[in-house]
Amino acid sequence: MRRERTRGPRAWEFPSPAKSGCPLQSLSRDLRELREGERPEDQAEGEEIWQGLPRKTPGKALAPEGGSCQPDKTENTIAMTTSHQPQDRYKGVWLIFFMLGLGTLLPWNFFMTATQYFTSRLDMPQNVSLVTAELSKDAQASAAPTAPLTERNSLSAIFNNVMTLCAMLPLLLFTCLNSFLHQRIPQSVRILGSLVAILLVFLITAILVKVQLDPLPFFVITMIKIMLINSFGAILQGSLFGLAGLLPASYTAPIMSGQGLAGFFASVAMICAIASGSELSESAFGYFITACAVIILNIICYLGLPRLEFYRYYQQLKLEGPGEQETKLDLISKGEEPRAGKEESGVSVSHSQATNESHSIKAILKNISVLAFSVCFIFTITIGMFPAVAVEVKSSIAGTSAWEHYFIPVSCFLTFNIFDWLGRSLTAVFMWPGKDSRWLPSLVLARLVFVPLLLLCNIKPRRYLTVVFEHDAWFISFMAAFAFSNGYLASLCMCFGPKKVKPAEAETAGAIMAFFLCLGLALGAVFSFLFRAIV
Repeated sequence: MRRERTRGPRAWEFPSPAKSGCPLQSLSRDLRELREGERPEDQAEGEEIWQGLPRKTPGKALAPEGGSCQPDKTENTIAMTTSHQPQDRYKGVWLIFFMLGLGTLLPWNFFMTATQYFTSRLDMPQNVSLVTAELSKDAQASAAPTAPLTERNSLSAIFNNVMTLCAMLPLLLFTCLNSFLHQRIPQSVRILGSLVAILLVFLITAILVKVQLDPLPFFVITMIKIMLINSFGAILQGSLFGLAGLLPASYTAPIMSGQGLAGFFASVAMICAIASGSELSESAFGYFITACAVIILNIICYLGLPRLEFYRYYQQLKLEGPGEQETKLDLISKGEEPRAGKEESGVSVSHSQATNESHSIKAILKNISVLAFSVCFIFTITIGMFPAVAVEVKSSIAGTSAWEHYFIPVSCFLTFNIFDWLGRSLTAVFMWPGKDSRWLPSLVLARLVFVPLLLLCNIKPRRYLTVVFEHDAWFISFMAAFAFSNGYLASLCMCFGPKKVKPAEAETAGAIMAFFLCLGLALGAVFSFLFRAIV
């Protein structure tokens, strides 16, 4: 398209539509050259035209006089890039993503923290009601050890190990299936459907608090519920990170923060339920109803997300062409034009897809193998000991005091969640050792020392090992260091993984790291049986 320069006040003229068709494809270039012209009057006129472009209707065409043109990707891109990017008012989108992040791990943490309730139901005689059992501990202690009681005790003894296994295996499976589900099920269905399913599971759990069941059916139903919440939780987590990918990179942080505080919230909720002084059944009922309320709040937050202008803006960018919009925005903001070939033929997009497909997973895995196996080892040790083994530690100083009821919620769950969160948070300001340092895998391997340290605490019942660290202070100290090292080293590995490869391979590297993380969770669930057996 040629332009004619004159000495009059209007130095630039766009060709008519009859000669050149729709002028929008060259509008960005002409405006840039006009605004950067040598004459001040040219610059002023270019700025006036630029400011006069429509900014609120990204899907509409700019029809010139005497002609019209159909809206296409080019027009939408120009309108979107010339529009003012909205602000996240009152941090509304940030807070919603924080709540959704909290909702991804809250279900598992609520079940895990309530192990005392579940094991008490399994230990209960068939012909004794829940309330009677709570008020008649002496009668339970003097009850004859009949055959059914032995079965109930065995179910209670393996509950934590089986619970961990039933949680981690579905998590690994559905993490692998997320890419398949992503292509076939709409995002809104995956997120909203997962939240509704988790809500129904918690409602059933709250109702069953008031329903008497024999130990074996109760055990089976509980394990099915744990498998369901972790399956839907994995779908929700993968979909949520995909949703955050539409927004600026900083909007992944609230998801991570929400996940980090999920365990803390569950621990505090359990402590408050115990502090209420109610019977075990009433405390458990209120505890699970609290979880229902949080999930309902998550559903409301997600339904309100499309009403926020900030979210709608980036959602529109995705609809207009997710593969090209960010590049075009950057180019135009710098005063450069997008290449016409990208907009008309899509050759660059196809070439990019072909390039991505050509990346060798083996080559990427070779570059990040140390970090991948490190994060796998970290979570194998962590899940192998927590919660399956750690919750079996008994207080040596509580006696008949109230501390006996608070010992596991405070010393085990609350301590772990606080120090794990502190370890994760530290990586935001301090990252040592570096991604290529030999100290990192060495520190990861050093965490193996926590296995004997925790096994030698006051775990009961025990058959083989003797108690070395009997006092409660030993266990609390070990748990704090155990949790802090888990959060810090795992975050380092997950951050360094994508940085070990080329930028084009970073997404694939991140997916591989996530797989090895889930693999570590599953292996830890299996090893928890071994660790508990050798005590």
